[in-house]
Amino acid sequence: MKSWQAAPGGKPGHQKEYSDTAIETLLMVRKVFHLKLRQLEGFAASIFRLMRTGLRIPDYTTICRRGGKLKIKIPRMDKGEIHAILDSTGLKVYGEGEWKVRQHGYSKRRTWKKFHISIDEDGEVRAVELTGNNVDDAAKAEDLLRDDKGRLESVTGDGGYDKEKVYRQLDDKVRVLIPPQKNAKIRRHGNCKGPPHKRDENLRRIRKKGRKGWKKESGYHKRSRVETTMFRFKTAFGDRLMARSEVNQVAEARIMASALNRMSALGMPKSYPVI
Repeated sequence: MKSWQAAPGGKPGHQKEYSDTAIETLLMVRKVFHLKLRQLEGFAASIFRLMRTGLRIPDYTTICRRGGKLKIKIPRMDKGEIHAILDSTGLKVYGEGEWKVRQHGYSKRRTWKKFHISIDEDGEVRAVELTGNNVDDAAKAEDLLRDDKGRLESVTGDGGYDKEKVYRQLDDKVRVLIPPQKNAKIRRHGNCKGPPHKRDENLRRIRKKGRKGWKKESGYHKRSRVETTMFRFKTAFGDRLMARSEVNQVAEARIMASALNRMSALGMPKSYPVI
């Protein structure tokens, strides 16, 4: 509440009335409760009246205009070692409904965005990226791992990350758990100079143990945790983006990640086998 009003900017012209914290908080409330911008304005105003704060709520046009300019930092724990798990999923943007698609087919207005994510093995979201649906998973791997490169212990991903540009950006000490393609060949044989290629090491173990045996031996099945995180995202926030402009959609994706990490920090359920 103390940081609701914006501090003086020190520049000529009209000063901001509401801080970035206020706009980000309102957008997070909007996403958690699945509200339209006008609904959000009335919802937040009613809460403030009940709380008797005396603070005003920005109108919906201000929230929309300021939302795309926010620099949203995803809250994360400071950890010594990071075991990154990468994946992506699709989010609907806008367009005609399912009936229209069935009757007349897809139109150019009906679009999807690709939501790329990196989590640690405990489910904490480390980074997110939002791109068009024509961007492959491997192209965003470097951006997802940028802030954690110095602490990376392992990187796990599905076959979509089995590309040279992913291996090239990882340090030799990082363990890579990415299943090679079924027609993969050894790139650096034993008589070649230089360190062995990480992909070759996985390929040799697969030839010896089989693909299922390698997955069990290497611990590759922990990749299912990112699938659980995707399920949590779509259960909590839905499978579509509410914003229309690209900058606001990027802000919305980061707000979802921020909200999910805050929920996880409040407490996670503990599961026990039923005997």
